[in-house]
Amino acid sequence: MKLRVFLLLILISSAFAQPEIPVLKMWATDLTNTLNQTELNELNVRLKTYADTTSNQIIVLMIPSLNDYPIEMLSEEIAAKNKIGTKKNDNGILLLIAKEDRELRIEVGYGLEGAVPDAIASSIIRNVIRPKFRNDEYFLGITDGINAIIKAIGGEYKADDAEEEQGFPFIIFIIIIFVIFIFMKGGGPFVPGGIYRTGTGSRGWSSGTSSWGGSSGWGGGGGFSGGGGSFGGGGASGSW
Repeated sequence: MKLRVFLLLILISSAFAQPEIPVLKMWATDLTNTLNQTELNELNVRLKTYADTTSNQIIVLMIPSLNDYPIEMLSEEIAAKNKIGTKKNDNGILLLIAKEDRELRIEVGYGLEGAVPDAIASSIIRNVIRPKFRNDEYFLGITDGINAIIKAIGGEYKADDAEEEQGFPFIIFIIIIFVIFIFMKGGGPFVPGGIYRTGTGSRGWSSGTSSWGGSSGWGGGGGFSGGGGSFGGGGASGSW
């Protein structure tokens, strides 16, 4: 099922503008100015220390908006480009948060899919992170989410209502592809060249991360550097 969904996502991706994938230099990066510097420093120290002691790399990235790009595709592309996790163990995880869209995703590297399967990642989003985000407690939600992910990797996280993984209905993908095909064939809103047009204007992803603004600095030493990890679409998405 995962392979089938992955192939369909590749087909769908041709209809969306390709965003500029940020190059991450910190363990926690906030491009929305939501977290203050003290909170960012605390997250960076925590995640770096965890990586130093376990080799598992957990990265947090908070962005303003997806700009209509599917979060499943963007998170995998960010994780893959930044090579989160080690090449030997593929033990990387990306927590991607799109604040304005109120969407988030836990992207799990190949080597941690057994410890953090899709159902567990979904449970962490629903039961741990989402309640905090709904109260605008973003730092607390991120911190509790990281704690739950670390517990899951260690086999200690117990989902209260973890459901069996249910793939996205195949028929929905067929309908999406059909609708996209019709739009493209008839000159609808998806225009070749990667711009999504709405009305008389247009919008797309600006190049580079500087256009997003936000704060990503860290007063401590030892920024993030990818170790060559690989990803294959494991994880879960959610909203709040």
